[in-house]
Amino acid sequence: MKRVVVTGMSGITSLGETADQIFEQFKLGKSGIRYMSDWAVYTDLRSKLGAPVSSFTIPKHFNRKVTRGMGRVALMSVISAEKALENAGLLNHPILSSGEAGVAYGSSAGSVDAVKEFGAMLLDNNMNQLNATTYIRMMSHTSAVNMTVYFGLKGLTLPTSSACTSGSMAIGQAYEAIKYGKQTLMIAGGAEEISAAGSAVFDVLLATSVQNDHPEKTPRPFDKARDGLVIGEGAGTLILEEYEHAIARGATIYAEIIGYGSNTDGQHVTRPNSETMGRCMELALKDANISIDEIGYVNAHGTSTDQGDIAETQATAFILGKKPISSLKSYFGHTLGACGAIEAWLGIEMLLRQQFIPTLNLDEIDPACGDLDYIVGQSREIKTDVMMSNNFAFGGINTSLLFKKMM
Repeated sequence: MKRVVVTGMSGITSLGETADQIFEQFKLGKSGIRYMSDWAVYTDLRSKLGAPVSSFTIPKHFNRKVTRGMGRVALMSVISAEKALENAGLLNHPILSSGEAGVAYGSSAGSVDAVKEFGAMLLDNNMNQLNATTYIRMMSHTSAVNMTVYFGLKGLTLPTSSACTSGSMAIGQAYEAIKYGKQTLMIAGGAEEISAAGSAVFDVLLATSVQNDHPEKTPRPFDKARDGLVIGEGAGTLILEEYEHAIARGATIYAEIIGYGSNTDGQHVTRPNSETMGRCMELALKDANISIDEIGYVNAHGTSTDQGDIAETQATAFILGKKPISSLKSYFGHTLGACGAIEAWLGIEMLLRQQFIPTLNLDEIDPACGDLDYIVGQSREIKTDVMMSNNFAFGGINTSLLFKKMM
């Protein structure tokens, strides 16, 4: 078996594009949640809240020829991946086109504007809005495919579209591709673009926060007064590399992936299952062959939904005991296909800084949640080398990743 390490990281979020920018916002207790005034036209939409990326840097070389087949989600993905490759010292490296490098990248869906173009065809009985790139921008594997073209990748393409585990599953599958000798290098992560339709998915389930007048007070993961999730957008990218290859080229190694688990509830499409969540964590522990005593922090899925928070925390407490835990979704909202990748990136950053971010808006822990050491109020210094990052999706798809600090 090959060892798999992280040699590059990057992302785009509602709180910034660099870890330093984002951690400064964490320090100030700021969130990216906003009232989405342009959603007011949807009178039946209960929640008008979101965490949009107000702007992100588009390099000058991303001209129309480069971007014509990219919707917003693919554009964020490719830019994030380019920055991560640059961070790894691998931008324009020969390995990218050698067949030894591939991509595993996910999102819940492609770009909403492209969906609207097909919708106009079905509603208006004409194809006036369709063009040669409509489907390319709409397809769920648009990010992964645009990366293969842009970077000239000739290795594995592993697109993941599993809702809230799209990004974490992509990282897990990329890890396994290297671990079992299929590839030497993988670009891995996930992205999502925000839309009213994305919020409506949860709104019809009465799972969204409706604190439209107080966006700064929601979401509230694990809090007794939580009233639902808020959706967000962004992208997160890790460069995964076989350990010996990274050492040979003198790469900076940020972390090692030491374990990955994934399973399925097999019971209900939208109702979380605590037992199988726990089994997923056990699979990651077995893969890593470590004791639970080595885990110093748990990066929770923490959506701020009633059933989800309770099931997740009870599973975590049962399997791991009273571990320090927090949810980054209290800052970014639920970025859907991007969340597992963004949380892995910033979780590794927390490991490197030995500063672990509190859950925002957690004032009174719901007594129905598991008996865990919830980080609240301010960042906490924890001396640990290992963290677990968990994500759970519609369809009962569960993932658990274990990262170990290498610096």
